[in-house]
Amino acid sequence: MNMHARPADPKKLIKGATGDWEVVIGMEIHAQVTSNSKLFSGASTEFGGDPNSHVSLVDAAMPGMLPVINEECVKQAVRTGLGLKAQINNRSVFDRKNYFYPDLPQGYQISQFKHPIVGEGVVLVDTADGQIEVGIERLHLEQDAGKSIHDLHPNQSLVDLNRSGVALMEIVSKPDLRSSEEAKAYVTKLRTILRYLGTCDGDMEKGSLRADVNVSVRKPGDDFGTRCEIKNVNSIRFIGQAIEVEARRQIGIIEDGGTIDQETRLFDPGRGETRSMRSKEEAHDYRYFPDPDLLPLEFDDAFVEALKVHLPELPDEKKARFVASYGLSAYDADVLVAEKDTADYYEAAAKGRDAKAVANFTINELFGRLNKEGKDIASSPVSADQIGTIVDLIADGTISGKIAKDLFEIVFTEGGDPRAVVEARGMKQVTDTGAIEAAVDAIIAANPDKVQQVLAKPTMLGWFVGQVMKSTGGKANPQAVNDLLKAKLGI
Repeated sequence: MNMHARPADPKKLIKGATGDWEVVIGMEIHAQVTSNSKLFSGASTEFGGDPNSHVSLVDAAMPGMLPVINEECVKQAVRTGLGLKAQINNRSVFDRKNYFYPDLPQGYQISQFKHPIVGEGVVLVDTADGQIEVGIERLHLEQDAGKSIHDLHPNQSLVDLNRSGVALMEIVSKPDLRSSEEAKAYVTKLRTILRYLGTCDGDMEKGSLRADVNVSVRKPGDDFGTRCEIKNVNSIRFIGQAIEVEARRQIGIIEDGGTIDQETRLFDPGRGETRSMRSKEEAHDYRYFPDPDLLPLEFDDAFVEALKVHLPELPDEKKARFVASYGLSAYDADVLVAEKDTADYYEAAAKGRDAKAVANFTINELFGRLNKEGKDIASSPVSADQIGTIVDLIADGTISGKIAKDLFEIVFTEGGDPRAVVEARGMKQVTDTGAIEAAVDAIIAANPDKVQQVLAKPTMLGWFVGQVMKSTGGKANPQAVNDLLKAKLGI
């Protein structure tokens, strides 16, 4: 479906003083390539070293130093292109993008301009209102700049070149997004794909995934408005906030009779506003030209095919398989495939068991508890095998769903084999009808008034079930309690 022809969704329109407005969003994501060394040098890409400790003579732009392409970074870009169902270009060109800034020692950035390594692709994004397709315009490789530090000295700025020359993939979307929610969902999905592929760790706190967000507004059905670019937004929440405030700012200006200047802006989360960084009128002409130190990058189809063979199962395929093979709802499958570790954990727990029951228990009990503790699946104190065993114990009637919650809590905090815990602590549910019958008789005898009520209104049976469960410490089999009560009361 051509997204530019996508009809405006009334639910996504922003109310202005003069009517409804539609926001149009395109994204440029800068994703740091997962590799041990930089794009054109052998220096380490490790995060958090002492300032300027991961800098080779190439990164520092010493005279006479020549860049040498890192093959692993090329492979990572191709893998990412394949994961985005995109056109892989067997020939691409590295260009020099010239600008002068203290953290750019060469006085230019090696990037790709007219001939990127990856062309058009597509990302499927699930939103509350259904699935949308977001077009990918291109993906190119480029080197990161260093980092200027302004707060360590009263009147000097310092430069850390550890990041200088680290490989980035710039992934440019088409202007296919129509709300802040869609934009957040898109970045979340793209990040999931990159992490599955192992081509970028997606850690926004460490700056390995940053977004430039292009925002414009228009009356529904009109041509695209003038866009402003919000640079370097480093969290998914801030991306949503930046879009909301920028769209309202633009609507306010146009409704007051003004026009939007095409410019670069920064989002200030503290103040909840965007502010001008530089106007595009005076923006540098970057004077791109092919880098004379680097030949065009060329590889054959066999190189691409060899990478394709080893691609992992990606989130969309995994979700479809979970729905088809395990009978999960699309929502549950989505939750489970959001992280590769989570999906692997679930599959290990579900193997040979009621996959739906395992999904419910994993999502409701385990994820809820991990969230509360601020832990991820990798640091879960409960293994996939332990979760599976708890589900087995419910399935074979050893414990009830209620006891399972208590058992899970014990295993989460103290560990242990769930079966052994149930034995040691006498947690088995009572299925012995003799014992349950005694409890049922006692409750009926003690509540003659309630017996009259339940005969008139059988839906009150739940009260009796509750009392019996309480008197047995939650261990009676609820089904057996129900059956016995109905028989005794003649319902």
